[in-house]
Amino acid sequence: MDNIEKMVKLTILYDFYKSLLTDIQKSYFEAYYFKNQSLGEIAEKYEISRNAVYSQLNVIEEKLLDYESKLHLKRKSDKKNQLIEELRAKGASDEMLEIIKKLEEI
Repeated sequence: MDNIEKMVKLTILYDFYKSLLTDIQKSYFEAYYFKNQSLGEIAEKYEISRNAVYSQLNVIEEKLLDYESKLHLKRKSDKKNQLIEELRAKGASDEMLEIIKKLEEI
């Protein structure tokens, strides 16, 4: 997996599992992945070493992957979306389209 694929995967997992992270972990993750800040910039802001930031980002990555391996929220969401698209492609009735709308809101 290249860096871009890894970044995309982690940011998607973050959307599912961010509530399970501490506030400081969220801050590090968002600074690095969303604000494109360097390890040095994050370290300076939080008055810690670059190595500490690097280590925390690795811990966060492991947690996100572990949460997905146990809870499968992303996998379930992907499967739900796939089934919805299949229903649409098969020309679902008005009643079925209403059910699809409700599913999408979940």
